[in-house]
Amino acid sequence: MSDTTKSFEGWIAPRQPPSGTVGAVGWMRENLFSSIGNSIMTIIGLALIVYTVPGIIDWAFLSADYTGESRKDCTSDGACWALVAVRWKQLFYGFYSTSPGGGSLWRPNLAFIGLLIAVVPLLFDNVPYRRYLLLFSLVYPVLAWWLLSGGFFGLDEVSTHKWGGLLLTMVIGVVGIALSLPIGIVLALGRRSDMPAIRMLCVIFIEFIRGVPLITLLFMASNMLPLFFPEGIDLDKLVRALVVVVAFSSAYMAEVVRGGLQAIPKGQYEAADAMGLSFWKSMFLIILPQALKIVIPGIVNSFIGLFKDTTLVLVIGLFDILGMAKAAVTHADWIGLAREAYIFVGVVYFVFCFSMSRYSIWLEEKLDTGHKR
Repeated sequence: MSDTTKSFEGWIAPRQPPSGTVGAVGWMRENLFSSIGNSIMTIIGLALIVYTVPGIIDWAFLSADYTGESRKDCTSDGACWALVAVRWKQLFYGFYSTSPGGGSLWRPNLAFIGLLIAVVPLLFDNVPYRRYLLLFSLVYPVLAWWLLSGGFFGLDEVSTHKWGGLLLTMVIGVVGIALSLPIGIVLALGRRSDMPAIRMLCVIFIEFIRGVPLITLLFMASNMLPLFFPEGIDLDKLVRALVVVVAFSSAYMAEVVRGGLQAIPKGQYEAADAMGLSFWKSMFLIILPQALKIVIPGIVNSFIGLFKDTTLVLVIGLFDILGMAKAAVTHADWIGLAREAYIFVGVVYFVFCFSMSRYSIWLEEKLDTGHKR
């Protein structure tokens, strides 16, 4: 027997860790009962859950009414979800279904399906036939506008003042998200430009927009902007709202991107110059990929804030999903059901915002290069 083999004869075989430090028990000891204070807070939290959750479940599901034509048909002590069942067209499409060209609702439904197909290849890089789907993503904005507004190629026109509900929320949110990021990147680069005129223009735009509340900008776009157009030219109210939302989000996005650019070490810029790359090549090949990866949480946070700020368009007469919910509960048949309406709207916003948040976390983990300390 060799000396190497003899040296292992007296060793003790490895043993499993204590059962209290692994599995569910170990997780609870580390996260819920790691100290006296945490143990007390855990017990209080569990008591609140036991006290409140059964009542909420009973009100929202077990004792709820799901059918009916008015508030009077809801006879139980639970929630009256009949409001959502009767008013679902208004909550999802506004008054689109009452227009001559939108009665069947196939047009907005097809636009929603097309949006899903157009977004998936932009968010994930392992989608089958991604190259062809990206081509569809490029033409989708034109296709969606044709489907929703109509007026040519055989589709009846549906005025934008008929749009509402979740449809309007998605239009404003998607357009704002899709345009604010590239515009914000351009503004951030312009603010760091060596050309004084471009830098000053970007600074003035960013600081002015960030210094004025969005609701004020919407009022200005709705009431004052038409005064600057020649007589006979009236810009659509939805288009005005989109311009304001995109400009507002772009200003905040520019500051988020600028923070990422400042976080890049100076050596990266010097390395790009040493390789003989032009300004735009160094930015798009070296600097911006690193900067955008750093500020992914800030970018998604701005997107979530933009999506929630779409409710402010109610002040200029556009009825998003929250506006339609408010209109529904003011009807004589549904007075007193504001709680159900706002809970439903809150769940819809939570689903979209939580999905964006989870995608942000997944993207951070996917792009992690392993340099964390």
